[in-house]
Amino acid sequence: MKALTWRSKGKITCETVPDPTIEDGRDAIIKVTACAICGSDLHLLGGFMPTMQSGDVLGHETMGEVVEVGAENSRLKPGDRVVVPFTIACGACRQCRWGNWSCCERSNPNGAKQAETFGYPLSGLFGFSHITGGYAGGQAEYLRVPYADVGPIKVPAGIDDEKVLFLSDIFPTGYQAAEYCEITPEAEKTIAIWGCGPVGLMAIKSCFLLGAKRVIAIDTVPERLALAQQAGAEVIDYAVDSVQDRLIDMTDGRGPDAVIEAVGMEAHGHESMLDTLASAVMSKTTSMERPFALNQAIIACRPGGIVSMPGVYAGPVNAVMVGVLMNKGLTLRTGQTHVQRYLSPLLERIERGEIDPSFIISHRSTNLEDGPALYEKFRDKADGCTKVVFKPHG
Repeated sequence: MKALTWRSKGKITCETVPDPTIEDGRDAIIKVTACAICGSDLHLLGGFMPTMQSGDVLGHETMGEVVEVGAENSRLKPGDRVVVPFTIACGACRQCRWGNWSCCERSNPNGAKQAETFGYPLSGLFGFSHITGGYAGGQAEYLRVPYADVGPIKVPAGIDDEKVLFLSDIFPTGYQAAEYCEITPEAEKTIAIWGCGPVGLMAIKSCFLLGAKRVIAIDTVPERLALAQQAGAEVIDYAVDSVQDRLIDMTDGRGPDAVIEAVGMEAHGHESMLDTLASAVMSKTTSMERPFALNQAIIACRPGGIVSMPGVYAGPVNAVMVGVLMNKGLTLRTGQTHVQRYLSPLLERIERGEIDPSFIISHRSTNLEDGPALYEKFRDKADGCTKVVFKPHG
C-alpha cells in the first residue's frame, strides 16, 4: 500500500509499505477513506519529536471502512464506517475507567521507556514516534487499529466524511480546551485564544457551543484570522498590535476570564527580554522550546482565571512565567485529549447541525503522492493552506 513516511528532519516521502495485518484478536483493519495532516505532524517534520525512525508511517487523524476484524472483536464488522481516535486506549485499566483515555496504562508497548521521561506510561498514539508506541499512522491506504473494540466510533450513513473526520483529534481537542475554561452561558465569560490553526478554530467554535459571551482570537496569518472571524471571534493580529494592550482595551481593563494556548512548541511572536535572555542561556546548554504564546496567555489572563493549554510540547520549556502564574492565582489545565470521552456527544452535535467542522479544510487530494508537497505548504502557510485532507482511494 501507499503511505506517507518520515525519513529525516524536514523530509517526508510517499512510499510503498507492507499492508497492515491483524496482530491481536481485538484489532481491526480499516480501508482509509479520509485522513488529514495535523499541526502536531509538523513537529515531526521539523524534527522536534524524539525517537522517530526513518520509514515510520505518519498520521493520526483517520477514518475509514472496516475490512477485517480480529477473532475477539465482536463490536465491529466488515463494512462498518468508523472514525479512529488518535489516542489508543485499552478500556480496562484504571485510567480508562476514570475516563482519562490519553493516560491509558496499557496501550503503549514502549511504556517503560516513556516512563523514564514522564514517570509513568501514557497511551499509545498513532504515527507519533516510538516513545508513544511506534504505531503506524493513518496517512496511508490502510490502517491497523489496536483495541478496536474500544476506540473507534461508528458513523451513521449519510454524513459526509469531511464532517466527521476531525472527531479523530482536533474537534475533541478544541472542545476539551474550551471545556477546561469552565464556560457556562450564565457566566458570560470572555475567552482569549492564541493560535487560529485547526485546533484554535475548533476551540473558538467550542467556546460558543458551551455558551461563551465573547471569544478573542490572536494570530497573524490572514486566512486564519478570516476563519476566526467567520467563526464569530474578534481578532488581534499580533504582528500589528500589542496583544496585552489590545486585550486590556477590548475588555475595559478586566482581561479575559480564561485563555487557551493552542500554539505549542513552535510559537513565534514578540520575544520579551526574559525570553531572549533565557533563549541565549539555553542555547549554550540544551535545546528547549520557546513558550512565547504561553507566556503571553499567562500575562493576559485575569487574576484567578484559567489557562487551558492544548498546544503540544515535547520536552523542557525555557522561561515559562511560573511566578506570574502562581502570583495571579491562575489554574493551568492541559494534557493530550481524552478523545473517547467526547466522540458520542460531539457526533450528536454534528448530526443536529450545530457545527460542521469541515469549514477549516482548504486543500484536498486523492493522491498520497501529493503528501510531501502539501506538508510543506501547510508548514509554510502558503496558498492559504489551513487544513489538508486526503482521500487515498478517491
